[in-house]
Amino acid sequence: MSSPCCGFLAQYTHHHLVAFLLTFFSYVLLHASRKTFSNVKVSISAQWTPSAQNASSPAFSPGETWEENNLFADSDEATLFLGVLDTIFLFSYAVGLYMSGVIGDRMNLRYVLSFGLCGSAIVEFVFGTLTEWLQFYNIYLYCGLWVLNGLLQSAVWPCVVAVMGNWFGKSGRGFVFGLWSACASVGNILGAFLASSVLKYGYEYAFLVTSVLQFAGGVVVFFGLLTSPKEVGLCLESETGLSPVERDADSHRPLMSDEEDEEEEGEEEGSEEVCDGGYYTIQQGDEEPRETPKAIGFCQAFCLPGVLPYSLAYACLKLVNYSFFFWLPFYLSRNFGWKEAQADRLSVWYDVGGIIGGTIQGLISDCMGKRAPVLAVSLLLAMGALVGYSHSPPDQVVNAALLATTGFFIGGPSNMISSAISADLGRQEALRGSQEALATVTGIVDGTGSIGAAAGQYLVSLIESKLGWMCVFYFFIVMTGGSIVFILPLIVTEIRAMWRDRQARTHQL
Repeated sequence: MSSPCCGFLAQYTHHHLVAFLLTFFSYVLLHASRKTFSNVKVSISAQWTPSAQNASSPAFSPGETWEENNLFADSDEATLFLGVLDTIFLFSYAVGLYMSGVIGDRMNLRYVLSFGLCGSAIVEFVFGTLTEWLQFYNIYLYCGLWVLNGLLQSAVWPCVVAVMGNWFGKSGRGFVFGLWSACASVGNILGAFLASSVLKYGYEYAFLVTSVLQFAGGVVVFFGLLTSPKEVGLCLESETGLSPVERDADSHRPLMSDEEDEEEEGEEEGSEEVCDGGYYTIQQGDEEPRETPKAIGFCQAFCLPGVLPYSLAYACLKLVNYSFFFWLPFYLSRNFGWKEAQADRLSVWYDVGGIIGGTIQGLISDCMGKRAPVLAVSLLLAMGALVGYSHSPPDQVVNAALLATTGFFIGGPSNMISSAISADLGRQEALRGSQEALATVTGIVDGTGSIGAAAGQYLVSLIESKLGWMCVFYFFIVMTGGSIVFILPLIVTEIRAMWRDRQARTHQL
């Protein structure tokens, strides 16, 4: 008799593995290049300020270059502009997400994904490498390039989540997406490693390496990615549950429920299409092709149950998560006096915690059949972890342990909302069989999150310059609490559903 693990894995083919790996490494390369900017902020700040204000200047450039090409009078002004660039990037990224999600549901996901990867790689090469090689520094050019970079990168996340949603159904989605959503954290780790490895040659080479790798990844995706099982004639019905479902008070039901699973099983038993025990099989050639569902409208997607609460919660949570992403190496270097390469390597422990947190919490939510209560517990513990990390001593081992703990409780929920929960929202019963909504819903959730993150990056630089880093951590704690407040109705609904299920099982016994 086969084990449950073998049965779980047996439903997948090698096509699933290829789709998993290509989408995973696409976002790994994107985040590695995005992480490069945060990892070299100290070097960029030094390059943009005159030598009289920066004692480390001779390590980066000849002395005459400092006087001719400095952009700012001191490092404080340069730091504030770096925060402005983060804000510009995230605002344009947020606007792009709203558009790219709709585009992804109406065009071939492979084309949109490849265009975003390759276009962003070219922009980053111009921003970080070409301008330095030409010794051309201009504030307006940097802002324009970073707006364009945000728009291009916004095409990637909705597309990869939509592809994953097409290939992987409700069964084990929390675990599969929890594992897959580690792509961002793995990309951060790779970016930190690459940047610290070549930083001694100049920050422009960090941009060069990551942009070349990202462009190559876009080419591989263009020629190798299958965006849906339909492209190879695989059966979709049983595993993804895309058949039309009658709307029956769906707005008052949890996104994940035992009743939903029972309905799916009943539909599978009565279906004329057989899929060999509920697993993917090749469809018969004489079957009539099904009509392609129409893509859902943007306003319709925004009004789907759960989309608005999770979007607002993600706005608060992504603000905190991306503040660590953009400012952690800078904070470690400035606050503790550690070398930039040491700070880059130490910052990866936050991502390690996020990888473990996303996977474990996704698995727990699968076992419970509910997402919101798992998020609530993790976010409450995240507030305590932030208090602990704000008082971290200048010891790298202790700092790494506290970083991993903080990443577990913040990065884990962030990964769940942006991947597994977005897929749940884009595949819920209220769609009534319209499967072309996943990219749109993902764009809405991530776009709203990016608006919060964009506002947060400027606030972080402003609070730090006026009040210090301790007040920045207090700000993070308040935002984490805000995430809980926005999903509080969903938490109550799902806890009540769990209580009713438990009472029903007790009465049966």
